[in-house]
Amino acid sequence: MAQVLLFNKPYGVLTQFTDREGRPTLANFIDVPGVYAAGRLDFDSEGLVVLTDDGALQHQLSDPRHKLPKTYWVQVEGTAEEAALDRLRAGVVLRDGPTAPAEVRLIDPPPLWERTPPIRTRLTIPTCWLQLVLREGRNRQVRRMTAAVGLPTLRLVRWAIGPWTLDGLAPGQWRALTAEEARSRGQRQLFRPRRPC
Repeated sequence: MAQVLLFNKPYGVLTQFTDREGRPTLANFIDVPGVYAAGRLDFDSEGLVVLTDDGALQHQLSDPRHKLPKTYWVQVEGTAEEAALDRLRAGVVLRDGPTAPAEVRLIDPPPLWERTPPIRTRLTIPTCWLQLVLREGRNRQVRRMTAAVGLPTLRLVRWAIGPWTLDGLAPGQWRALTAEEARSRGQRQLFRPRRPC
């Protein structure tokens, strides 16, 4: 059975195990031989990273062809009008082409930990939170999509990958899935065919 770890990546940590510049990496938190991150999460983003020692599973988790849903909680600058949300739902055109449609809705501020350093705020400009679900994974895609509709991202937390969430994990904490979790919540549900958006 593949070993699968769920890790809550803090802000300012690279999703790799080494760095020539001495920045914090996964090695500062995870001392499990043979596991590698299935996909990336930006240095300035927080949240769920899945690690595994199974190369095939790692590929399935990170390859956008499998259309695995990834759920993000995004604090944006400004007020999200329905027209901007509709643009995200339809897909927006970025420099590298149009995105697939996103599932998006306004949410109340989620009960998250304090970020270090805190986000920049401006007293005269409101912020709001979105839940955004994507099934593709381009470089800095969430940030580029929200910027394209006039809502710059201030804070980005990946809450879920497929059936797995950050529930119960503080920043910097990780846990291994039990064999039963991997069977019942993971591989059976993870890769069953999904209807297109």
